[in-house]
Amino acid sequence: MLGIILILVFTATVAFVLGVFPLAHIERPKLQALDHRQNLAKTRTRRFAFLRSFALVNKPLCLGPLGRRMAKDLAVAQIDMAPEELMLIKEALIAVLLIGTFPLIQPDMLFFWAAMGFAVGYIIPDFMVQRKGKRIKNDIIKHLPDTIDLLGLCVNAGLDFMLALKWVVEKSPRTALIDELHLVMQEINVGKTRRTALSDLAQKYELPDLSTFSRTLIQSDRMGTSVAEALNILSEDMRLARFRRGEQIALKAPLKMLIPLLLFIFPVVAILVGAPIFLDFMQNNPMQQISGGIGGGR
Repeated sequence: MLGIILILVFTATVAFVLGVFPLAHIERPKLQALDHRQNLAKTRTRRFAFLRSFALVNKPLCLGPLGRRMAKDLAVAQIDMAPEELMLIKEALIAVLLIGTFPLIQPDMLFFWAAMGFAVGYIIPDFMVQRKGKRIKNDIIKHLPDTIDLLGLCVNAGLDFMLALKWVVEKSPRTALIDELHLVMQEINVGKTRRTALSDLAQKYELPDLSTFSRTLIQSDRMGTSVAEALNILSEDMRLARFRRGEQIALKAPLKMLIPLLLFIFPVVAILVGAPIFLDFMQNNPMQQISGGIGGGR
């Protein structure tokens, strides 16, 4: 029982630290100041300060492809944490699982449960990070057409692209896409070229819609064509693509409903319809009445 309590407490703590469980019924603030990213980074630095002092021992483990993959997943999930800190969380979870469940393990099953503890403790943090990254990607895809519309309206009103981007970032409600555009704007302001900043944004998330958005703006900047016209065409394409995705989700719904229908609804209907008939058959068996009538006639 103690092991289960330790597992639940540690899992809830990690989930809170990684921000997997968002606070509900709280309106997200608007991004009014350009130093929002710096303030957010300071808050997260204080939150993870206790991790950074112990995570240096994992630095050799995170130098190869594993560290690059973990760093990319953390960046997509917008978690200000180094790969060695995530590795430290995995090690702590493995220790909690092994220590908490050790009194419950039989001696002949020790190796199996130790391997299961290592596997579960290693997978759960990755699953939580990837889950948050998937939610952020869905949020970006959801808000991308509206953001492109706003950028197109600002450019059509006479603003250049950077002023339009600044206006959209400052006036729009805070979303994952607005945060990323704010980061792009800051990178451009400190000296990175627009093409490089947009290309890095597309490579970070590897979303087809976001890649199309970045590629369109890069080609418009390279060819010297009108940004407003490119944004208008791109907005129509994005809305059509979102409509097609909605149709695909609607077409998949009957197939997803088929499994619970077969497993839960049809058996209940069969019981409701067949149970009275079966009970009546058992109480008043017509076969016994027919055999009894034939025997009495003889």
